[in-house]
Amino acid sequence: MELTRLRRFDRARPLVLVAAAMALLTACGGTSTATTVNAAAATSVSDFGGLSQLVAAAKKEGKLNVIALPPDWANYGAIISGFTAKYGIPIQSDNPNGSSQDEVNAVQSLAGTKRAPDVLDIGIAVALANTNLFAPYKVQTWGDILPAQKEPTGLWFQDYGGYMSIGYDSSKVPTISSLQDLLGSGFRGKVALNGDPTKANAALNGVMMASLANGGSLDDISKGVDFFHQLKLKGNFVPVQATTATVKNGTTPVVFDWDYLSAAHGKDVPTWKVFVPSNAILGGYYAQAINKQAPHPAAARLWMEYLYSDEGQNLWLKGLARPVRMAAMQASGKIDATAAAALPPVNGTPVFLSDAQATQAKTYLAAHWAQAIG
Repeated sequence: MELTRLRRFDRARPLVLVAAAMALLTACGGTSTATTVNAAAATSVSDFGGLSQLVAAAKKEGKLNVIALPPDWANYGAIISGFTAKYGIPIQSDNPNGSSQDEVNAVQSLAGTKRAPDVLDIGIAVALANTNLFAPYKVQTWGDILPAQKEPTGLWFQDYGGYMSIGYDSSKVPTISSLQDLLGSGFRGKVALNGDPTKANAALNGVMMASLANGGSLDDISKGVDFFHQLKLKGNFVPVQATTATVKNGTTPVVFDWDYLSAAHGKDVPTWKVFVPSNAILGGYYAQAINKQAPHPAAARLWMEYLYSDEGQNLWLKGLARPVRMAAMQASGKIDATAAAALPPVNGTPVFLSDAQATQAKTYLAAHWAQAIG
């Protein structure tokens, strides 16, 4: 039909042929928007002209900077190597055992340099306090993320989660059936958190779980601070950040942590058990964000597309973390059923901190935690 039209209008033929050729080149990828788009301002893959153009732009940048991603945390080791294998983009992973606040500090202190983090995996309380540092972006699977689990413009969006738990080496301490057990003499110098609760999201939620189990509420973390104060007085609390290494060497045989992280210790410690108190089932999700001054803005956005793809979500699931798209992937048959069946069991009704409650808890801890355990 187009050829017939060209024959009828011979005088216009040269111009039409040029226009048609340009359109064909663009459709076939001969002219890429990746060379002209401002990657730092892109809010979706369509701003690049499609995923292939985003990939091209990211490869041109040639690198991605991440921070505070331990290889054994939610299967991040496999995720990092998977991204590089898929796209050929090397990843610089800094301060793997850092906290959410450490991530923010790095964004601020390294602003304007090539060493700054491109992306952040961050606790929601810290995310809410630092949205001015983030760039809005919506991944292709944005519609699978529930409204309550994302900032409407894409400044942050939750990624994976689980339930707060108490993990313990059953060969070194008595069986744990309630938080009150931890006040016993058999736990002297053995109870730890995963980080500083004024800076680390996992630790904050550990204190909140203790509060819920001791008569507090999502609006009141003070009972949890009081509980850890009692642990400190009895000599049971260890002010050491629990890591894979400290669990393996026995320095922290009892750890407040997310169930998916705690369950992973069983690989190194066969006698490791995980306890989720039925009267304090506290769920929580981390969030992703893009540094608005990312030195590799296209790679940062490609990283997000990878994480929220079926492949990325299933890799988190293999790390025993519940990916944010899990329900949608179960409905579509895209979920890794074997990995899903391996998730730690939880019996009871879970509760989740709202944005306001998370911020309120962080504020309270900033004012009272040091004095309680000092």
